Amino acid sequence: MKMKKIFGAVTTLSFVAFFMGGVWTYLLSNDVNREAYKSLQLFVRVYDLVKRQYVEPPKDDIIVQGAIKGMLESLDPHSVFMTKEEFAEMQADTKGQFGGLGIEIAKRNDMLTVISPIEDTPAFEAGIKSGDIIVKIGEQTTEKLSVFDAVKLMRGKAGTFIEISVRREGVDKLIPFKIKRAVINVKSVTSKMVEGYPVVKIKQFLEKSADEMKKSIRTFAKDKPIDGLILDLRNNPGGLLQQAVEVADFFLSEGMIVYTQGRDKSQTDKKFATSPGTQPNYPIVVLINGGSASASEIVAGALQDQKRSTTLGTQSFGKGSVQNVIPLEDGSGVKLTVALYYTPNGRTIQGLGITPEKIVEQLDQVDPSIKERDLPGHLIGKEEHRAKEVEAANKKDLSNPKIDKSKLTALEKEDYQLAQAIALLKSLKK
Repeated sequence: MKMKKIFGAVTTLSFVAFFMGGVWTYLLSNDVNREAYKSLQLFVRVYDLVKRQYVEPPKDDIIVQGAIKGMLESLDPHSVFMTKEEFAEMQADTKGQFGGLGIEIAKRNDMLTVISPIEDTPAFEAGIKSGDIIVKIGEQTTEKLSVFDAVKLMRGKAGTFIEISVRREGVDKLIPFKIKRAVINVKSVTSKMVEGYPVVKIKQFLEKSADEMKKSIRTFAKDKPIDGLILDLRNNPGGLLQQAVEVADFFLSEGMIVYTQGRDKSQTDKKFATSPGTQPNYPIVVLINGGSASASEIVAGALQDQKRSTTLGTQSFGKGSVQNVIPLEDGSGVKLTVALYYTPNGRTIQGLGITPEKIVEQLDQVDPSIKERDLPGHLIGKEEHRAKEVEAANKKDLSNPKIDKSKLTALEKEDYQLAQAIALLKSLKK
């Protein structure tokens, strides 16, 4: 009892000190700071009420962490507070190895929604699709789960099974999936030769993505000079900005790749291409779709603005914001949106995305329907108001409105967008 009283006294003294300091600063500050201190006083008032009156004695670290999480969640979908455990998980994901199912998820209208399944993972092989709403994980409903809590439930020992139930547009009943967990080793870059053309797919921009891509392309070039290449960025959710810059730089000898601009308009961070190591000027087709986001949009936008490639596919996701990851003293961390990025021609992608020169839909597949502008609390991009207009125009420009499927080649049936990309390279060769 004595210890409780001592703690209570210390807490009270802390509040008094805070208020006295706050009031003194309040009297000396400008109007903007005064409003901030009013809000802080309200926060301390509620904190005091919780500490003194909540039905069970609350833990200070839990209250503070909850307050910080709420503060960041009120900003935009990509600004988050990470506990020590969450921060370690995030770092593991960036290195490309983690256990689980292999899906990118976010909250949309308070529902846990699949942004994109990562290719060659259990979720992808099971048939999970972009836009699926995860209603249940095992026996637990997801209505009140945070994204991180949902991820924790889905992750587990490799070889064990988990059941998830999803709601899919156009399907009346919940769709159950029983999926076998695996250690997800994200192979960032895969490549193959298709009809004489290298097809290099970047699934996510991780620590060594640029080096892996360069190695693949140089391997192809050993056999014979490359006379056309397909860079596949479909369903690539993004990743590390520097890796995107290095990928674009590999194909550009000069000029700007991307620039970022934060609150201070005078502080602009510009990334430029350098000449050493640049590839020969062969034709490039960049494949994108609604699952291409962030870093993949930087690459597509840079090559498009520099007239270095032809972009084919469908409108990209539209995430044009930059996040800094800031480690904190106790091992936790903050991911904070600090800027927007712009293509070399000054286009902002936030809320709009990249529009391909060649609009081609995949046959019998619905392009990911979730876009940045669908996420609650997202930053409104200055070009976002054009999004519906652009997508309506894209529908009119479709290169595959009516197709006789009996006349399709095997490749067209398997991957119509890739087949059209190869046809485009062949036409440029003539």
